[in-house]
Amino acid sequence: METRNVIAAISLSAAVIILYSLFFAPEPISRSQNISEKDKIEKNSDTPSLEQKETKIKISRDEAIIENERINFENNNIKGSISLKGALIDDLTFTQYNTELESNENVTLLHPRNIEDGYFIESGFVTSDKNIDIPNAESLWSVEGNSKLTDQTPIKLFWKNNQGLTFKKEISLDDNFLFTIKQKVINSSDKKFDFYSYGQIIRNKIPEGLSNFYILHEGMLAALDGELFEEDYDDIEEEKFSKNANKGWFGIGDKYWISSIVPPRNTEFKTTFDYKNKFRANYIATKPIQLNGNSSIEEEMQIIIAAKRVDVVDGYAEKLNIDKFDLVIDWGFLYFITKPLFYGIDYFFKLLGNYGLAIIAITICIRLVFFPLANFSFRSMAKMKALQPEMVRLKELHKNDKMKLQQEMMALYKKEKVNPMSGCLPILVQIPVFFALYKVLFVTIEMRQMPFYGWIQDLSERDPTSIFNLFGLLPYDVPSFLVIGAWPIAMGVSMWVQQKLNPAPTDAMQAKIFMFFPLFLTVILAPFPAGLVIYWTVNNILTMAQQLFIMKRTTIKTTT
Repeated sequence: METRNVIAAISLSAAVIILYSLFFAPEPISRSQNISEKDKIEKNSDTPSLEQKETKIKISRDEAIIENERINFENNNIKGSISLKGALIDDLTFTQYNTELESNENVTLLHPRNIEDGYFIESGFVTSDKNIDIPNAESLWSVEGNSKLTDQTPIKLFWKNNQGLTFKKEISLDDNFLFTIKQKVINSSDKKFDFYSYGQIIRNKIPEGLSNFYILHEGMLAALDGELFEEDYDDIEEEKFSKNANKGWFGIGDKYWISSIVPPRNTEFKTTFDYKNKFRANYIATKPIQLNGNSSIEEEMQIIIAAKRVDVVDGYAEKLNIDKFDLVIDWGFLYFITKPLFYGIDYFFKLLGNYGLAIIAITICIRLVFFPLANFSFRSMAKMKALQPEMVRLKELHKNDKMKLQQEMMALYKKEKVNPMSGCLPILVQIPVFFALYKVLFVTIEMRQMPFYGWIQDLSERDPTSIFNLFGLLPYDVPSFLVIGAWPIAMGVSMWVQQKLNPAPTDAMQAKIFMFFPLFLTVILAPFPAGLVIYWTVNNILTMAQQLFIMKRTTIKTTT
């Protein structure tokens, strides 16, 4: 009975992942429901457009980097450069992360606008007065003071027109992933001007390697006035998203990386996601700032271009008071289980120094938490096992009367105080844990490229070995669908052994079907992350140990 419950639970868990992606994934908030009257009015206001004429000549990345003068930046986590043409942050590499497990090439996220994979961030002021010259994508900014941006030395840029206006940017960088930009306009004339601050993230095309898996959101996202919005790339290609807000943030998220902008505080702004030959996520202030003669205006915004490390993301959310910024990591609808589970695994990682050992440790803790419930279940199953001869007799006696058989069996359960469903309860309770662990392994960068022992070099990927080439002993590769590794086989063997601890189903056809279940689930779960398969293997072993212990005690008790 227990084996059947475990098998059913694992099957159901896999089904949960698939069904969640198809039916239960949170629907994007309806845009029609969230366009307020203010939003409708805003569309007809005098707020200036952020559209700029661009001359695009596709060139290589290296050519694009040397095409314009640049200010380099670097700290312990990122390096790159800011183009003085347009004052764009368009070159950023994560120095602590490699593209592939066996590669020394670092992950590069941002690219100059003129290449096919262009992905960059710009900011500034715009005006609805077309007679005023303002800096645009073609403007060349000058450097004042430091010529390199570090976490110790900010930089200052400026651009002047012939109308008495000077535009300045002071850009600082912390020791992680935060750029702080103080934007200033100085008016040395007697005229008055109106300016709107803005910031935008532009990505020329959908990135390669998109997961396209429904349990993970990749694309535009924002938290505006306490409400989270997620828009996929294909959604934005079909329809623009726009919303007014008084506070929040927005960005473009990949599986492990985020580029985001936090608009100036205490400023009402409109956030827009759209696609016009490129993807844009931007904000623009809804009300102008009046710049009087011989005076200045200034605003501060924050740009976070980060690897989605939990400690960093949570740290920025708390330190900078950015509402819901922790949700740039897609914890999913089981947030209340998934995130604490990550913290538990991370705690044991810091203690043991290996995420595989941490997963085993958290598996033991989960078994301890469910220990009383499992004990109750195993005692009930032991009683069920003792009732097997009587159940067989009843089936033979009432084989032609199913109604009478059901009545007699229910009477037997009631007399012996046995609940046949009790074996399912602890397994059903653990299904959310199974899914949450899968989510942790899938979305957290902390698990990316983390090794176990032996052949497992990445717990977030499948076991790379295969029984069909004797786990690498034979000199040939096998097709991906035949990659059934040692850990999945160990999991299947543990299921088979566990099956032998329980009485076979009395129905011959059921017995044959359940005999093949361990093999079936070995094949089904082979592509899952190795860390998840390790969890289930260890869980099976602990379950068998507990079951043997309870069965022995129950047997002794029934013979006295």
